[in-house]
Amino acid sequence: MTYFTQTLIDALSLGSLYALAALGIGLLFGIMRLINFAHGEFVTMSAYALIVPSADVTAKLFIGAWNWPVLILAILSFGIAIALISNLLVFRRLRNAAPQNLMVVSFALGYIIQNMLMMIYGARPKAIGLWSSLTQATEIGGIRIPLLQPVTIGVTLLLLLAILLFMRRTSYGIQMRAAAEDFRMARYLGVRADFVIGLSFALSGLLAGVVGLLYVVQTGLLAPTMGVNIVTFAFIATVIGGMGSLPGAVLGGLLVGIATSLLQAYLPDSIRTFRDAFVFLFVIVLLLVRPSGIIRLKQFEERV
Repeated sequence: MTYFTQTLIDALSLGSLYALAALGIGLLFGIMRLINFAHGEFVTMSAYALIVPSADVTAKLFIGAWNWPVLILAILSFGIAIALISNLLVFRRLRNAAPQNLMVVSFALGYIIQNMLMMIYGARPKAIGLWSSLTQATEIGGIRIPLLQPVTIGVTLLLLLAILLFMRRTSYGIQMRAAAEDFRMARYLGVRADFVIGLSFALSGLLAGVVGLLYVVQTGLLAPTMGVNIVTFAFIATVIGGMGSLPGAVLGGLLVGIATSLLQAYLPDSIRTFRDAFVFLFVIVLLLVRPSGIIRLKQFEERV
């Protein structure tokens, strides 16, 4: 029972990380029908803002000497800036393109960012020590819990609550919900398209910055391709939760994290290397039962 509880806590922490990334993808899909596969590179670039450009294996902290509130603010601001610049230089010019074309463009943008990071920082992973005290485990009833795990879960719940309140209680959030339901009608009613889309990208970049910071603290490593795995599982979480549904994205992220951790813990050693294949099989079965995801949105079905 202790082992299962330990695994479940690990699963919730991993699922929370996927849920935050899925939220960033879901926000843009709800407004633009954009499946942004460059979101992983937003995560990566936010994390790389921590260090001085260098090809050394060991990274030199660039803003790590600052106190933690300023450090967090700087990373989140960098994530927002990356997302807004990508919108201004790339996606804004293709706003009327078909969703599949936008998806291909996001792939290309992600590839460009990856190679740019390799040119500036080098391709080798970099070790970085940031808030190592958060990774130290505390034993409670035979269960070892690093402080970072409840922090990750708490941050996810807090951000989800904040976004839901923003979407329901503020005029900007109501405009975003209206645009997600019927973008053309929302524009006829006075919703400013540039502002709503820019705000969506800003929130997506903010979430990317949070994911990048938590991931670096958890792993202690930076790599130009570190966001690829995150965005892959985040996209899966978005699909199984229900495309365009923010609560569905969080639920999907938690399910993917739980499935990944449980399989890692309980699969026999001989087939444990095929863990991800079993996760994808789980996703296929779930989508066969509910093709539109766990939380089905009427406006998405109508527009498809």
